[in-house]
Amino acid sequence: MSGLEIGFTGFAALLVLIAIRVPIGVSMLAVGLTGYVMIAGTTALMSYLTGEIYWRFTSFNLSVVPLFILMGQFAAKAGLSKALFTAANAWLGHHRGGVAMAAIGGCAGFGAISGSSLATAATMGQVALPELKRYNYSGALATGTLAAGGTLGILIPPSIVLIIYAVLVEANVATLFQAALIPGILAALGYILAIAIVVRVNPEAGPAGPRTAWRDRWMALYDVWPVLLIFILVMGGIYIGFFTPTEGAGIGSVGTFLIAVIRGGMRLQGFIDAILGTASTTALIFLIVLGAAVFNAFLGFSRLPFFVAEFFQNSGMLPMTVLLGMVVLYILLGFIMDSLSMILLTVPIFWPIIAGMDFGMDVEDTKIWFGIISLIVVEVGLITPPVGLNVFVINSLAKDVPMIETFKGVLPFLASDAIRVAVIIALPTITLILPRLLAVE
Repeated sequence: MSGLEIGFTGFAALLVLIAIRVPIGVSMLAVGLTGYVMIAGTTALMSYLTGEIYWRFTSFNLSVVPLFILMGQFAAKAGLSKALFTAANAWLGHHRGGVAMAAIGGCAGFGAISGSSLATAATMGQVALPELKRYNYSGALATGTLAAGGTLGILIPPSIVLIIYAVLVEANVATLFQAALIPGILAALGYILAIAIVVRVNPEAGPAGPRTAWRDRWMALYDVWPVLLIFILVMGGIYIGFFTPTEGAGIGSVGTFLIAVIRGGMRLQGFIDAILGTASTTALIFLIVLGAAVFNAFLGFSRLPFFVAEFFQNSGMLPMTVLLGMVVLYILLGFIMDSLSMILLTVPIFWPIIAGMDFGMDVEDTKIWFGIISLIVVEVGLITPPVGLNVFVINSLAKDVPMIETFKGVLPFLASDAIRVAVIIALPTITLILPRLLAVE
């Protein structure tokens, strides 16, 4: 077989392995190693691995990943998720659907110090589900809200997936964080609007809770000052260029650790659990990163990405048509893959195609815009069947709610996502305005 034929065969084999539930990191590594040997030989593979493994995991940019994960672990131990939900519920809970809206607010706040969708969904699920049940929210709305709200963890900066995207396309992490902030806020507002529409159509799905006294509202708001402090310190410092994302993540980790100690949620065992949780999550991510590196190196030897790029560039198709095709493909891949895997697998193929087309922007602006679009679309995969990792996480916490009900519950949020994607594709300025303003300053 030619290199191109081996490339196509390897890509198909990867999808089959993923479909039969072989872990994505193992799948990419196995196919990549096999394909590399078939094209270049064992000696070339050994030489590649000797340098790749060292270079890949001594990258300064990747050091930010375990630090942000650790920050999220400490934040959970500090009980900040409960404080965020309590504050949001105090202000919104007396409206129809208000407790669900409060859960979205809590997810957005926790996502701002977590960077992980699954961590946000799991943590907020434990906090908010009992309250949603207590106020007799429907199982579909309660679980659908938390599954969708968890996706805010990878959209609102800091975002682990966005960091990996930046490494792949050699973009500035801080600039991408800036670009993701407004779309992240729009996502939270869109989800709240979706809840408002659901409870207007079906008032029994989200009954109003009791009104909280003004004094208690302000007291609840006072309890979330650590979250605001950490977000302003870390993300503000990164946005204005006072320190790098890695330095910001280090400061954020220390800050959340101190808050956890002061609030009484951190003991020796809790510290050990946070370190072990960070280590296991980081190891999982780095295994996927290594597998993607080997697989993409194999694809490079096969020339499959170059063939695909040339095909689209010479096809005469409008750039927007190509982009919409990629969005559809992302949605389809979301049925069987998680967000990080999709980014690692597709960006090395998709980005050269996008970079070679004219969207009326320079390459750097296109890189930012396409990154945010990709981030939003892979986020949708977290709540689509049959995989829908966030759905499984939340459903495991709400064992009395059938899985089909949870998937029904996320439909209004998927509609909100579709509208948001369309708006951001049509109006690139939404993603570019903040980086441009901060660049001027």
